[in-house]
Amino acid sequence: MKTRASKKTNPRLVNLISLLKDASRQNGANIWRDIATRLEAPARNYAEVNLSKINRYAGNGETIVVPGKVLGSGILENGVRIAALNFSQSAETKIREAKGQVLTIEELIRDNPQGSKIRILR
Repeated sequence: MKTRASKKTNPRLVNLISLLKDASRQNGANIWRDIATRLEAPARNYAEVNLSKINRYAGNGETIVVPGKVLGSGILENGVRIAALNFSQSAETKIREAKGQVLTIEELIRDNPQGSKIRILR
């Protein structure tokens, strides 16, 4: 049985993967290549991270990348910058209430092209 190679059809996702690879090459930042590889995988393998997990592993002022979706289950006690592919509505609200920042991955690449001091959660 042969498997077909799947091709991404979401234009935002295709552009994001390309942007991540370009940023990795230009800045020598392997973190962007790692995230691009995770986003090239089938969507069913994307990370879905609850705020409770982010609260457990992230310190105040830290920058977190979720190559997938951030869900609103749990409480966020720290002001954390979180960049993700998508956010649930409740997650966005709780992050802002905790004095955190909600970013797209594209915005994070623009703000921090070197990829320094970033943690990936999955």
